[in-house]
Amino acid sequence: MSLPELREGLTAPNMKAKAKRHGVIFDLDGVLVDSSSFHFEAWKRLAAEEGFPVRVTESWFKSTFGQRNDTILATLAGRPLSPEEITRLSERKEKLFRKLAAAGLRPLPGAAELVKGLHRAGVLLAVGTSAPRENLKFVLEKTGLGPYFTCVVTAEDVTKGKPDPEVFLKAARCLGLPPSSCVVFEDAEAGVEAARRAGMRCVGVATTHSPKRLLRAGADLVVRSLAELNLQKLLRWLKTT
Repeated sequence: MSLPELREGLTAPNMKAKAKRHGVIFDLDGVLVDSSSFHFEAWKRLAAEEGFPVRVTESWFKSTFGQRNDTILATLAGRPLSPEEITRLSERKEKLFRKLAAAGLRPLPGAAELVKGLHRAGVLLAVGTSAPRENLKFVLEKTGLGPYFTCVVTAEDVTKGKPDPEVFLKAARCLGLPPSSCVVFEDAEAGVEAARRAGMRCVGVATTHSPKRLLRAGADLVVRSLAELNLQKLLRWLKTT
């Protein structure tokens, strides 16, 4: 089966027994939820509050996708930051994000349906994100998707951010699966590279970067929306690992 055949309408077959030994690891922002506008505004407000020299533009913001806050903050401040400063600034930024997102955060098209369909089919699910744990908890509660995930790996659980593969390798270990049995869903080039370096296949979701850039980063397949995926064909593709 060719990869483009995975696109088409979503269905929900019962293939639980056949899919138990496979896993899907989802990135959070830009894959499960459309949170970019809230993060962008939070960074702008933080930069204004702190008087940072770097101007928070769309291009600057897109260049940070998939990175941990400590890396982003050093760039934004234009100087080295102490661990205490990083903690304070990161907590403030994420508090701003959650306040902004509280009323408007929604799953991206097809995300909830795909997560629920994979879960019904017996696929083991994890989240592997550079976001802080508090943000992930907030998002999963807001969307109601928390019960479908066997485990989550967040910024606090790793020492190296994407494109290092640590986050996805930890998620695979948590699922009890070898990397080769896992597929990653990612929207950022750094995340796609991390999946590739982890020895996992990757579906790029072109919500924040173009399909061409995600394919160049190493994605096996790129969709513009999770709603494009056909669940039956995706499950058959998982079985080829």
